[in-house]
Amino acid sequence: MNEPIPVSRSVDQGTAKLMPDVDRERAWLLTVDGAPQSYVDLDEPTHLEFEYARRLGHVLDILAEPERALDVLHLGGGALTLPRYVAATRPGSRQDVVEADRALLDLVVEHLPLPAAGAGVALHAADARAWLADAPGDSADVLVADVFGGSRVPAHLTSLAYAREAERVLRAGGVYLANLADAAPFAFLRSQLATFAAVFEELALIAEPAVLRGRRFGNAVLVAAHRPVDIAALTRLTAADVFPARVEHGRALRAFIGDARPVRDEDAVPSPEPPDGAFGIG
Repeated sequence: MNEPIPVSRSVDQGTAKLMPDVDRERAWLLTVDGAPQSYVDLDEPTHLEFEYARRLGHVLDILAEPERALDVLHLGGGALTLPRYVAATRPGSRQDVVEADRALLDLVVEHLPLPAAGAGVALHAADARAWLADAPGDSADVLVADVFGGSRVPAHLTSLAYAREAERVLRAGGVYLANLADAAPFAFLRSQLATFAAVFEELALIAEPAVLRGRRFGNAVLVAAHRPVDIAALTRLTAADVFPARVEHGRALRAFIGDARPVRDEDAVPSPEPPDGAFGIG
C-alpha cells in the first residue's frame, strides 16, 4: 500500500496543508498557515483528537438521548470533524455546514470525502453571519460556532447582534456552542460570556484549569441555552478526559464575567492572537 503523502494548496485564506498521521492509517491533520484547524480519522469519525473538539462532542452527546437525530448548524467547516461525528453518533441528523473559504471546502471534499453516513450534511460556501441572517428561525437544535480567520475568531461573530441572530435560528430548546480562545486577563472571553448572557438564560464554560487560572493561552467552550444543561453529566465526561477540564456555571461563572459588558457591532474585535506554539494536537 502506498504511504499517504501531505497535500498543500493555496486556499482563500492562506495555505492549507493536509498531513497524514503516522500513527493512524487514514487520519489527517489540517492546518491553515501553520495553525492547526482540524483532525479527522476517516476510519473512526467518532475519534476527536483535539481537546476542544472532544468537549464539544461531550455537549453534543448529552443534549438528547443517544442516537436521536438532531438538526445541527455548523458555522466553520474545517475538515468537517464534528459533522462526521454527529453523522456517526446520531444517524439521520440534518446538518448544514457554513464555511467562508470555498477553496478549503473543495480541498477537504476532494481528499477527505464524507462517508455515506454523512449524506445528511449540506455544505455552504458563505460568510457565517451573512448566512445566519438569511437562515429560517426556529430551524436548528444545535448551533456550533468554530470559526477562525487563521487563529482568531472574526470580530463580526462576537457581537450582541450576532448572538441574537443565533438565538433566533435556534429552536426553543436549542443550544449554542462556541469554540473560543483567550488568556488572562480574559477580556475577550469575559466579553463573550457577557454578550451571550444578555441573550440566553443558561450559560456554562468548559476549559482546562490551567487556562482558567491564567497560566496559559487556550481554548474554552461556551455553552448557551434557554434550558438547563446537564452540568453533572458534562462535568463527569470532561473530568475523565486525558486533559481534564472544568465546567463553570452559575455563581462562579457570573463572578468570572464580573463587570464585562456585551459587545456591540461597532466595538467588536477579533479574539487575541495566540502566542507561538499555543496550539497543537491535544
